[in-house]
Amino acid sequence: MPKFAGLTDERALRAVPPGVGVLLALALALQLFWHSLQPSPVARAAALPSAPDAGRLRAASFGETTVAAQMLLLYLQAFDNQPGISIPFRELDYRRVTDWLATALHLDPHSGYPLMMASQLYGQVPDAGKQRMMCEFVHARFREAPNARWRWLAHCAIMAKHRLQDPALALRYAVDITRYAGSASGWARQMQIFILEDLGEIDSARVLLGGLLATGEVTDASELHFLTERLQALESAGKASTSSKFRQ
Repeated sequence: MPKFAGLTDERALRAVPPGVGVLLALALALQLFWHSLQPSPVARAAALPSAPDAGRLRAASFGETTVAAQMLLLYLQAFDNQPGISIPFRELDYRRVTDWLATALHLDPHSGYPLMMASQLYGQVPDAGKQRMMCEFVHARFREAPNARWRWLAHCAIMAKHRLQDPALALRYAVDITRYAGSASGWARQMQIFILEDLGEIDSARVLLGGLLATGEVTDASELHFLTERLQALESAGKASTSSKFRQ
C-alpha cells in the first residue's frame, strides 16, 4: 500500500520510552495529591451583603414594589444554599437579615411574609439572642399596623414563654396585642390573662378576665363557658390565697 509523504505509521504504546511513562504517572499522582491538600469550601455567613436601598429598588422596579419585595425575600431565603455549601441560619449575620426583612416589608407593607419568616423561620434557630432579635423586629413592625400583624407577635409571645422561658417578655407582647390590636382573635387578646396566671398574678388575671366578660366581647357559647369557669377558678384561688395570708 503506497504511503503519502509526511505521514508515518502510529507507534505502539510499548514503543514509548519507559522514562516518559513514569514521568506522566508521577505528574498525575502529584496533581491528585495537590488537590487533596486544598481546603474544602467554607461557608461564610458574613458574605450576606447589606440590604439594597428601598428607594433605588422602587425606582428600578418601575413602581412594581410587590415584585421587588418578593425578589428580595427569594434571594434572602435561598442565600443559605450556595454551590457546594450550606449555611445554617444561626451562622447568618442577623442584623443584615433584619435589614433585608425590613426593606421587603417597606416595599410591600401589606405582606405578612417578612414577619412570618422572622418569627417562624429565622426565629427558630437554637440561639436565644437571635430569637429575641427576630421577636423584637416583629414587635416593632407590629406597632405600625397592629390589626394586620398581631398573628406574628402572638407567635413570638408563645415562643418567648415556652422556648425562651421569659414570661415577662411574653406578657409584654400579649399586653400590646390586647391594647393595640382590637380586631385580633379572642385567644390572642386573652393570652395576657393566662400568662399573668402562670406568673402568679392571680388578682390581675382575675380582674382582666372579669372585665373581658363584662364587656360582652365574647359571644361564642363554648368560649364564654370556658372563660367563666376560668374566672371562677381564679376567684377560688384568690380567696384561698387571701385566707392563707390571714391565717399567717
